[in-house]
Amino acid sequence: MDSLKNFKRSHYCGEVPLEPCEVAVCGFAQKIRDLGNLIFIDLRDRTGIVQLAFGDYTDREVFEKARSVRNEYVLAAVGDISPRESVNKDIPTGTVEIKVKELRIISKAETAPFEISNSDKVNDELKLKYRYLDLRNQRLTKNIITRHNIARITREYFYENGFIEIETPMMMKSTPEGARDYLVPSRIHAGKFYALPQSPQIYKQLLMVAGFDRYIQLARCFRDEDLRADRQPEFTQIDLEMSFVDEEDIRSMAEGWLKRLFKEIKGIDIETPLPRMTFADAMNRYGTDKPDTRYGMEIIDISDIAAKTDFTVFKGAVESGGTVRAIVAENAAAVYTRKEIDKLVEHAKGIGAKGLSYIRLTDDGVSCSFAKFLKEGELEEILERVGAKKGDVVFIAADRKKTVCTVLGAIRQMAAKKLDIIPADKFNLLWIVEMPFFEFNEDTGAWEAAHHPFTMPLEECLPYLDSDPEKVRATAFDLVLNGTELCSGSMRITDPELQNRMFEALGLTDEEIEAKFGFLVDAYKYGAPPHGGMGLGLDRISMILCGADNLRDVVAFPKVQNASELMSGCPSPVDEKQLKELSIATVAEE
Repeated sequence: MDSLKNFKRSHYCGEVPLEPCEVAVCGFAQKIRDLGNLIFIDLRDRTGIVQLAFGDYTDREVFEKARSVRNEYVLAAVGDISPRESVNKDIPTGTVEIKVKELRIISKAETAPFEISNSDKVNDELKLKYRYLDLRNQRLTKNIITRHNIARITREYFYENGFIEIETPMMMKSTPEGARDYLVPSRIHAGKFYALPQSPQIYKQLLMVAGFDRYIQLARCFRDEDLRADRQPEFTQIDLEMSFVDEEDIRSMAEGWLKRLFKEIKGIDIETPLPRMTFADAMNRYGTDKPDTRYGMEIIDISDIAAKTDFTVFKGAVESGGTVRAIVAENAAAVYTRKEIDKLVEHAKGIGAKGLSYIRLTDDGVSCSFAKFLKEGELEEILERVGAKKGDVVFIAADRKKTVCTVLGAIRQMAAKKLDIIPADKFNLLWIVEMPFFEFNEDTGAWEAAHHPFTMPLEECLPYLDSDPEKVRATAFDLVLNGTELCSGSMRITDPELQNRMFEALGLTDEEIEAKFGFLVDAYKYGAPPHGGMGLGLDRISMILCGADNLRDVVAFPKVQNASELMSGCPSPVDEKQLKELSIATVAEE
């Protein structure tokens, strides 16, 4: 194999000049075409591809070396930029090629377990086992670079706006924040544990007490919870906190960042201020607190009409304090046959519904699953209320309000995907505001805090804090993009007395408050400026801006569903000596 001694790269493959000159490039051989008296090699690096050409103008020794090249060999080449006879319009360098004068084989490669340029069609398990090869795929390479640029723009924007980047500890005290902690055993303090941060929440609030009134950090966070397409056990949060501000100041700062980000990454001018929607309105109209507003199919209340019918499912729901609501899937009758509707009904039952009624309007007439319970004119009244027309399908749920809205919200999303009505090139940003401060736990019959214990209630709701939890709203807000929650934020409690009331609402005793949060409560006694902030998901916004469906596509070395990493084989056992040093004994699985 050759060395790189006395070789200096002049250009990246995807950035070579399009006019005649000498260049020096290096990268991986993606494709070789040997035509006998001509050889072409597609050379790939992180910026793209350029074609290397070898012919009767090439030194014979160099030509034979080119003939020995195989896919994924690491090459270095020097040559002259020349017009390409067969233009490739799919790549920026497709009008030129490099007529090679010098070729070096830096490293040979065994046959890869899959074709890298076509790895999108390979099963995930194999790709993740050889992740370092999959990352050579141009789509993934582009995603990782886009993520880098999002991080770069983020830092530049917040630095320019007076924020100071401060690192907070990666090993901290375990505190209740909603998910399970990842614990780190202490060798020195036997039987005690650090926790990996679910977020830097407490530390950034203490930084406000310390006087650093604008803090920013691209913080690594860890949560031991079940994985899904938009969740990994470790993730990066664009974490910020500001003093002497209100909610609007924080949201305005974030909107400036978003405006710059979308302009530089996507070339899109987003309009600010972004639209606001209350939590209650989002649930009523979309059945979720993170609605995708790129399409309609909003939930419509038909309780008053349904209560007049003889259908006991509808009447019973309304009489017991529940609701009857509907969504209209436009032009869906051809797709939602009776068989497909039956599948949807079963899905609805699986997510908490007692059933799902429907009205299907076709050229042959109207089929209604509850028609025999309707009096004259009632079907027409329902259709008029929801605005259904020929070709549409109406889905109706009856139950408690929360169940109905949640079920129809899920059905709405499923129907939109099946009908392929979601515009892929549209980005709808939305603030969800006036979040409920408490949520009712139907299993325990008690009200519980809906947010972390440092969230400030709206001032006008303070009188209801102890007497009527349902009326209490928080100074909390979420940012939603195309149905994905990007961030949560709020103003923070700085009054020690009010903070203790919040801890009590979580069911913490005085002893537990002191043990878990005593240092924070003590800090507030020494002067705490009003402050608030948010945590923005870097991984999630990267996923959406890259047009990816899964966080794996924007994370270099991701975990799979069971939180393992297939490439390295972690988590893995450790030897007994290490466990003994940490005063840990393992329990064998039965």
